[in-house]
Amino acid sequence: MSRDAMLLVDALRDPATTRGLDAQGWTELLSMARAEQLVGTLAERLKIESVPPKVAEILAEARINADYQHRSALWEADCARRALAGYGGKVVLLKGTAYVASGLKAGEGRSIGDLDILVARDDLSQVEEALLDSGWEWVKPDPYDDAYYRDHMHELPPLIHKERDRMIDVHHTILPLTARRRPDAVAMLGRSKPLPFRGGVGAGPVSVAQGLTSPTPDPSPEGEGRLHTLAPTDMVCHSAAHLFADGDLAGGLRNLWDIHCLLSEFSTPDFWPSLGERANLHQLSEPVERAVRLAHQLYGTQIPQEWAGWDRQDKWYVARLTARDGWGRPTRQFIRLIFYIRSHWLRMPLLMLARHLWVKWRKG
Repeated sequence: MSRDAMLLVDALRDPATTRGLDAQGWTELLSMARAEQLVGTLAERLKIESVPPKVAEILAEARINADYQHRSALWEADCARRALAGYGGKVVLLKGTAYVASGLKAGEGRSIGDLDILVARDDLSQVEEALLDSGWEWVKPDPYDDAYYRDHMHELPPLIHKERDRMIDVHHTILPLTARRRPDAVAMLGRSKPLPFRGGVGAGPVSVAQGLTSPTPDPSPEGEGRLHTLAPTDMVCHSAAHLFADGDLAGGLRNLWDIHCLLSEFSTPDFWPSLGERANLHQLSEPVERAVRLAHQLYGTQIPQEWAGWDRQDKWYVARLTARDGWGRPTRQFIRLIFYIRSHWLRMPLLMLARHLWVKWRKG
């Protein structure tokens, strides 16, 4: 088994490429998809393809599991909305929950873990207090970790609900405060839009309104009391920042698939100039441009000619993104190490990084 994850990329881009797979080929494809948290997405893509019976069973189970994750995520979002009913600011859903709540193609089959929300930085104490009063508690009680999150990170220390065992990450911006790039979180909040209200979180193929509604009365038509999502251009900027400006590209194929879906669904003649303007505003031009190029190269995303091209460094990103073998195990360890080092270099200055790693090492 020596193939890299281009096998998975090809299957997502064109499901017909799976028609010639033998038993080993299917084993490799499914192993890679599981490792990249893309098995639910692959199952959706292969819905109209004829696959071997055993594969069909696995894919059907993946669809059921994705559906369960979506319902759980939307229910958790609605619980957060009710907990923050007395908060007057915007509560913006991020990442997978936002895609599913909005009924976007990026949400189809997508795996979803924690609930991520964005609120105004000046309102963190109010939001924090409301969540703690509603049953959430700290995951990281260590004083150093708590202070590090509050002083340097883009979010509060993670919280978990003591009864439902579900995590929530409360963001006040989309990159660490120590990062070299400084996205304009105020502008993102300002352009965010309320979700359509249906007695719960919002619209979407697996809405809370379908059996998981709360008795909360409808909020005002202006959006007060509703959950929000980022504007389309900011949604792409956030996804690109999460992939290329923060972290070591772990889960990169899933995040790049999100970007492919968002670009494909939002694409209009007016969208692309606006995307360039917002990326520049958020100091994310380079990550967004790379995300667009690689989505086009790997997944075949249709993009304007002026966004096309190839940077000489792109090949290393492709090598990192596809670094899986047929068992789903990580490969290209040196490239992975380089991107791991790069992720820390992007997050904080060298001296601060050295101190942080020293403290964490001493704590074991």
